[in-house]
Amino acid sequence: MPTPSATTPATRVRVTEIFASIQGESTRVGLPTVFVRLTGCPLRCSWCDTEYAFQGGETRDLDDILATVAGLGIRHVCVTGGEPLSQKGCLPLLTALCDAGHSVSLETSGALDIASVDPRVSRIMDLKAPGSGEVARNRWDNLPHLTAHDEIKIVLADEADYAWAKAQIALHRLAERSTVLLSPVQGKLDPTTLAEWIVRDRLPVRFQLQLHKILWNDARGR
Repeated sequence: MPTPSATTPATRVRVTEIFASIQGESTRVGLPTVFVRLTGCPLRCSWCDTEYAFQGGETRDLDDILATVAGLGIRHVCVTGGEPLSQKGCLPLLTALCDAGHSVSLETSGALDIASVDPRVSRIMDLKAPGSGEVARNRWDNLPHLTAHDEIKIVLADEADYAWAKAQIALHRLAERSTVLLSPVQGKLDPTTLAEWIVRDRLPVRFQLQLHKILWNDARGR
């Protein structure tokens, strides 16, 4: 199949924002990172903190995005959303960023197929707990595609979500596939309580807080 030309829809994406910040989540936490936030998401999680990315944005060519990213002078790039994979142009964008020499991660909801993502990309894939309101959207067929290069993130709103996550970790042997990240919903689940549950149950996971929110609260573009 021929590579799409620069004028095809697959080489254009709708972008909400591109900015430089500190990575606040995943095993890349603390690294200076360029965030490319794509527009649109088919999910409506109860605790979503990026609803502004559901619509709007600006349609941009991949070359334009690459130039903007290059101009920020940071090696690590995170493509996020919204749900980036809801746009066909996301896959060629990820490949183009890797080809340009960037260390690339993708933040994805876990509701869409990840099989075709460039293998050089670290896929940070959510599993949606019941408290998200979107547990039925989990695409379990994605799990066999995950490797040690990828990560699984589960955001928890309460003790019921924690019990669900604990069961999935055991049932699917998630920690044997990838690093598992457990996060509390800000203002819903006390972080100390979650940390204590993890230690009590000896879960093979990584506890995480959203570092960017600690540093800048909910400031957009940080």
